[in-house]
Amino acid sequence: MRQAFLGLIGAFALAACSGGDTARPQPDDATLRSVEQGELVGFRHSPGAWAWQGVPFAAAPEGDLRWRAPRPAPAYEARFEALDHPVPCPQFTSALQSSFGVPPGQLVGSEDCLRLDIYAPEGAHADNAARPVMVWIHGGANVWGFAGQYDGAQLARDQDVVVVVIQYRLGGLGFFAHEGLRADATDPRDAAANFALLDQIAALEWVRANIAQFGGDAGNVTIFGESAGGHNVAGLLASPLAAGLFHRAIIQSGSFDSVSWEAASGAEPGQSNDADSIATRIAGEGATPAALRAASLDAVFDAYRNEDGAPFLDLPRMIEDGVTIPRDGLANAFASTGTFNAVPVITGTNRDEMKLFNAFRDDLVNRYLGVIIVSRDTRFYNTIAEYQSRTWRILSVDQAASRMLSGGHRDVWAYRFDWDEAGRALFVMDLSHLLGAAHAMEIPFVFNHFNFFGRLDGVIFNDDNAAGRESLAAAMGAYWAEFARTGEPGTGGPTNLPRWERWNENGLLMRFDSPADNGQEIITGTDSFEAIEADLAADPRLDDVQRCRVVEAIAEWRPRGSLDAMRQRLGCA
Repeated sequence: MRQAFLGLIGAFALAACSGGDTARPQPDDATLRSVEQGELVGFRHSPGAWAWQGVPFAAAPEGDLRWRAPRPAPAYEARFEALDHPVPCPQFTSALQSSFGVPPGQLVGSEDCLRLDIYAPEGAHADNAARPVMVWIHGGANVWGFAGQYDGAQLARDQDVVVVVIQYRLGGLGFFAHEGLRADATDPRDAAANFALLDQIAALEWVRANIAQFGGDAGNVTIFGESAGGHNVAGLLASPLAAGLFHRAIIQSGSFDSVSWEAASGAEPGQSNDADSIATRIAGEGATPAALRAASLDAVFDAYRNEDGAPFLDLPRMIEDGVTIPRDGLANAFASTGTFNAVPVITGTNRDEMKLFNAFRDDLVNRYLGVIIVSRDTRFYNTIAEYQSRTWRILSVDQAASRMLSGGHRDVWAYRFDWDEAGRALFVMDLSHLLGAAHAMEIPFVFNHFNFFGRLDGVIFNDDNAAGRESLAAAMGAYWAEFARTGEPGTGGPTNLPRWERWNENGLLMRFDSPADNGQEIITGTDSFEAIEADLAADPRLDDVQRCRVVEAIAEWRPRGSLDAMRQRLGCA
């Protein structure tokens, strides 16, 4: 259920990029650079910013290279014009794109997708300055997303950093624990299951070798990502293969969950779309590695469709393969500084994470004329989202930060994003209520680029909230960049913002909001499932039926049976 919810954000982002055509930029000789593969040229993105788009960092993982570790990108045959965003990695379109004329459930993208976009301040490299590098890993449940969703030019220009946006294999091409493929490895890394993580590692290796040509400091690289991207950041923190490739990490609404190899492969029951089942659907019983690699892209993705043809993308990801991440699990890696890449870490969540997903739940909202969404019960809509979003925070902030702290890693900072000033759509859709500080809402503020939610952008980000959100975006960009520059968010560099202190045993977070709602301020306190249970038991906003609905909503995010005791104590068994 959680993965199905998370996929919605990918659809939002896909929709945000599907409207309208823009003229192809012209190459600018001032952006001519020499990298390992040859010469490439970019373009003047906007006043004060250069860009290079669609730059290959690895060979296309297709044919015999499907489900193998990425191989080095081939040399350019001629000067490479890095003027266009890369074609997305293969993925299904979503029903949310139908309003843009894109049918849902369509397979789009190409396996030749291991490419990245680079944004730098105009004049970078020529001035011989080495700028911090910020490598963005997109979200989308590890089944959606692509580099073209994100524009790093404003962040690069505002904060004097180099921004890199990478792509990686998604869905079953990115996460696949098949014993036959493992036995067919020709390189030790081929024996992995998290090919998406291997792609991200290859991108970081390319950055280390080449980013100086774009004005970046290969010795000062920050990885940051949201949702599945944050999950991947956690995976890279735990991966021995990523050691030394980055120096700070930011996890925005991420996760520390992982799946055993046995469950992901099908050797143990209980996991949807395990590798053995998918392999049989692709190439029949006893499918060989050669047959799997020879299968068409359509055949691979058709294996992830239901009987009615609709995509079913609840699949294992972040698999404990013993190659990319440890066999004893992702979360456990953070219990000691000796078992993960112990660089400075920021981790945080949004106050109303789950409202983005609840806005599409028919049991919580009414729909009119196909486009108007109104909550059925305003108070219950807010209440269930509150408990669900607290659950996300407990897993991604309180437990994770405390685990690192207990293991001796003190360089951990935490945040909560609270901005909820979106406007009204069609007079009756109050987006400040329906979405609030929802999942992914912080991304436009980090990038200071408010084109993200497609046709809703003009309503969410309007003239009435412009001054406040611009102030908040400036603050978040300053903190993120200062962290990238020095390893501490501090006071956001020369901006002299409130000092962001480290996480401690009592819980300490930076709260982000507009100046009208106290701006940036430190809040204290920890949260836990014990606190959630106590609050649920005494919450006057809930009747007994609603209380049990909240418990079930929380249980959708936890391992089966893990909340059975809470159910019984609250009378929901």
